[in-house]
Amino acid sequence: MILSDKTIKELIKKGEIVIDPFDERNLQPASYDLHMGSKIMSMDRSKATFIDIKSPVKQEMITYDLGDGGAFVLQPGDFILANIVEITGVNDKYVGRLEGKSSLARLGLIIHATAGFLDPGNCLRMTLEICNLNNIPIKIYAGMKIAQMAFEELDQPCEKPYGSSGLNSKYLGDMEVKESQMYKNFDCQGKELKKDFTGK
Repeated sequence: MILSDKTIKELIKKGEIVIDPFDERNLQPASYDLHMGSKIMSMDRSKATFIDIKSPVKQEMITYDLGDGGAFVLQPGDFILANIVEITGVNDKYVGRLEGKSSLARLGLIIHATAGFLDPGNCLRMTLEICNLNNIPIKIYAGMKIAQMAFEELDQPCEKPYGSSGLNSKYLGDMEVKESQMYKNFDCQGKELKKDFTGK
């Protein structure tokens, strides 16, 4: 069940949902508008000719700080990572779903390639995976409305919130934009780490 604006406000007061800073003017009927942060990351094409998902990519990434209201021009086909300004979190009874804004989608701007899920028990500044699908550049700005968060209630509180032992929770409590940690799913020999459903 998707939570209404009234329920979101009630749960923020109870501490079961976190939106910080919270401004009621950004509250929509069943979601909350979120803003783009000033720090972004992009791949340095002069350092990387391909991506190996078994290897860290931090050395191939460039970090920019746009400052307050600063702009970045996203070329056609470009892909960047950026943070949300707001810290969002949920307890073990809820999940958050990061969604795009229709007005930006109509310009060809995709704000999350796939990872728009706020796990129960996590509280962080979510990372955007932004891509320009248009055939002309798009200029975006730090502080602009760029996404919205909807919240849903689980059928019951989860047994193992994000960050619990054995879950390999790679982005727990992140406050800065971070490159992919996919390589942590593999051991030093490059074999994928496997767990059964008990987390062992």
